[in-house]
Amino acid sequence: MTREFKTVCERVRERVEPDAEERQTLAAVREELVTRTESAFADLPVEVEIQHVGSTARDTWLAGERDIDLFVAFPPSLDREELEAFGLKIGHTVLPNGTEEFAEHPYVVGEVGGFAVDLVPCYAVDDATAIQSAVDRTPFHNSYVSERLDSDLAGDVRVCKQFFNGIGVYGSDLRTKGFSGFLTELLVLEYGGFRSLVDAATGWHPPVQFDPADHGTTAFDDALVVVDPTDPDRNVAAVCSAANVARVQHFARELVAKPRIALFESAAPAPLEAQAVRTAFADRETVPVAVRFDAPDVVDDQLWPQLERSREGIGDELDRRGFDVLRSVALADETAVLLFELAVAERPRIERHDGPPVHVREHARKFCDAYAGADVYGPFIEGNRYVVERERAFETAAALLGSDAIFDVALGAHVESALEDGYDLLVGEGIGELAEAFGRELARYLSPTPRG
Repeated sequence: MTREFKTVCERVRERVEPDAEERQTLAAVREELVTRTESAFADLPVEVEIQHVGSTARDTWLAGERDIDLFVAFPPSLDREELEAFGLKIGHTVLPNGTEEFAEHPYVVGEVGGFAVDLVPCYAVDDATAIQSAVDRTPFHNSYVSERLDSDLAGDVRVCKQFFNGIGVYGSDLRTKGFSGFLTELLVLEYGGFRSLVDAATGWHPPVQFDPADHGTTAFDDALVVVDPTDPDRNVAAVCSAANVARVQHFARELVAKPRIALFESAAPAPLEAQAVRTAFADRETVPVAVRFDAPDVVDDQLWPQLERSREGIGDELDRRGFDVLRSVALADETAVLLFELAVAERPRIERHDGPPVHVREHARKFCDAYAGADVYGPFIEGNRYVVERERAFETAAALLGSDAIFDVALGAHVESALEDGYDLLVGEGIGELAEAFGRELARYLSPTPRG
């Protein structure tokens, strides 16, 4: 290990290590939560077990992170409706000002002593392969990691998390499509430390595959495969995009070549103002078009896959119609935006349409009959095929996107409903309107880096 690399990692480790005061506060809040939870289920007609899970339980949390995940485990014989009802009852008792969120089933989130608390019901199954709910795996993950991490490796996990944070790949939500805390822990365990992981990542050749518990099941179609040590049928890294795996490779090489603190710090650009956005697109001599609409009222992990599906569907149609999408991006807060940057502003009024070969008699006849008397050039013959030149349906992308044809492409269900309620179409200089809500995202788009 070079002196520079070691020095940088030591400085980062000092920054992200929770101090004694933070640890004492965590312990006090956890004790209070356990006491509240025990009281909340005391009169229930079933046995319940409390399990503290996640990074604060495994001592891999970062200084300043204030999250506690408390699982309430019910007997596997309990039916799902009762589990949900009992879980919500306990959750609202423990967190009286909490709100309900939904994963595979509802649970309660709230705040106690400055900590964000998730109180999640699950089944106390004997084995992770016997889960009845996806969250049932989490206690097994907790045990697997806790049994294998010592304080040095826990420190390396913190450094790795901070590195992944800095380069923008930390988080398993469907917007980030990055590395979860559990995945980060497994990778550090696999390589025996952060430096070894970084060195290895510089030479990864996807698909990269690991099977920590030697299950023998690595047949997953993903750029990174880490077989869940508690469940042989699950890839812990399934959500990681190929781009984020590539980002880890890129920045691992950067860190080895020139160790520096900046790689452990997020680098959000300054937001652009409207005129700067207009000028930047004008300098590129491209045609920006955007569809803006009210964001569907669904959780992010439902919203973002639907935005991406819609972006891809509209982009494919724009390409098919000859407008040549250079790049595109989905944006969302209270409003959602599908932005497309086009290389072609306008297509001619006439387009070519190739028909069947003349020798394919029946298809050839139908083609000629279809265009007989129509306002087209032809049919005529080129090579061995019939050809017509007909009027193009849409000469500009704006005409296409402003028509009902937008609903003929593959759209996310909630996005389609939102578009049916109405949307704005922004073209050219009109894109500047997006700067107020999305100035930072547009700055990132117009000055792209490997961080994305």
